[in-house]
Amino acid sequence: NPPTVASWVAAPVPQALATFPAVLIFSSFVILAAQLGRKVAVVDYVEPSPQGTKWGLGGTCVNVGCIPKKLMHQAALLGGMIQDAHHYGWEVAQPIRHDWKMAEAVQNHVKSLNWGHRVQLQDRKVKYFNIKASFINEHTVCGIAKSGKETLLSADHIVIATGGRPRYPTHIEGALEYGITSDDIFWLKESPGKTLVLTDVALECAGFLTGIGLDTTVMMRSIPLRGFDQQMSSLVMEHMESHGTQFLKGCIPTCIKRLPDGQLQVTWEDRTSGKKDTGIFDTVLWAIGRIPETRNLNLKEVGVNINPENQKIIVDAQDVTSVPHIYAIGDVAEGRPELTPTAIMAGKLLAQRLFGQSSDLMDYNNVPTTVFTPLEYGCVGLSEEEAVARHGQEHIEVGHSWVPPLAWLPLRYSVFQMVCLKEPPQLVLGLHFLGPNAGEVTQGFALGIKCGASYAQVMRTVGIHPTCSEEVVKLRISKRSG
Repeated sequence: NPPTVASWVAAPVPQALATFPAVLIFSSFVILAAQLGRKVAVVDYVEPSPQGTKWGLGGTCVNVGCIPKKLMHQAALLGGMIQDAHHYGWEVAQPIRHDWKMAEAVQNHVKSLNWGHRVQLQDRKVKYFNIKASFINEHTVCGIAKSGKETLLSADHIVIATGGRPRYPTHIEGALEYGITSDDIFWLKESPGKTLVLTDVALECAGFLTGIGLDTTVMMRSIPLRGFDQQMSSLVMEHMESHGTQFLKGCIPTCIKRLPDGQLQVTWEDRTSGKKDTGIFDTVLWAIGRIPETRNLNLKEVGVNINPENQKIIVDAQDVTSVPHIYAIGDVAEGRPELTPTAIMAGKLLAQRLFGQSSDLMDYNNVPTTVFTPLEYGCVGLSEEEAVARHGQEHIEVGHSWVPPLAWLPLRYSVFQMVCLKEPPQLVLGLHFLGPNAGEVTQGFALGIKCGASYAQVMRTVGIHPTCSEEVVKLRISKRSG
């Protein structure tokens, strides 16, 4: 069919076009731009995963990331609370069992969010196109619908926020045919059963699978939670091991085969000894990183520069690409944290800059985050390794605490680590917390660190008793002391 030129193209008001197959940025850039009187369109299309999974509007976080992950993590935590209930006097019938019908409730919640985001766009008169688009010139994209119909869209400003998709190790026999990724795990109709998680970073899925009672093994090539403080990451892994998750450390998979009964036989090799071994699993979950969705956008043809090594778009401090009216925000941009909240704020600030409301730039320093493993890990600022690399070991003081929270029966532990400059007043460079509700705890401290809090100021803060977070104001033992 000949291309259809949308009536949107001829609009007399300033225009903005955003492409969003993967990241929930429209809640910031698109809606704010529309509220500021601009005519805005969103191009959104989800390419099904190799296993055929697809989803609705809202991107990675809503559909196959933060939201379903946190809900399934909460399901696992509830199981632990039920097991602890008898310590508080509750009589709970044993054994307790979990049903994968949880997934249906999670999926229905996600679908309600899809609908809500669509209504948001309609209420603000944002034009939505469910088409797969690529550039044909600097101001125009061509989108193709499932039917094959083509639509041309032109705009004064174009924002790329296409995010990324899970990486498959295509060099490993059977990886693509028999493995799933985070694109699939949250949409499974049946329990994954005995699961092998292949990862150095994504311990969250392994944690909630173990927590709901599934036999779960993590195969790690190297270190846990790469990019995070490694002492804290090791404690996360040790906690998971003590609660039933099995680990194959220093191993790499070499082959996956489907057996006649439908199970998967995985062969792997120990990187140190070279010894090979095999195991039988129901599900193999790949979590070995993500790749940006840039390869099919025709960026090179319109002069948008990308990093040839990782395919991410090169941007400046104002999120501008090598083409002045084309912008990139979120996971797809080079050097940005791969976190939805940072992308949302960057989108909001970009809209305000473009349409004259502000000149503020996104500050990517001291961005807080939380890893929702069974023992949650919240952090903001520098890890100990990063602080030492930036300032030198002799200029760093690290405070550490390891205490049982008074609010827990049976007693467990929480851990605080504060990374500071040694020179008074000892500016806080990073704060790391392991314990319950780590995201809620870390969020408050993030404000203090953003405002330049010092160790002395933290020590003058009154703790709320009895809480886990009060332990930070008692943090008086440094690693240097031994």
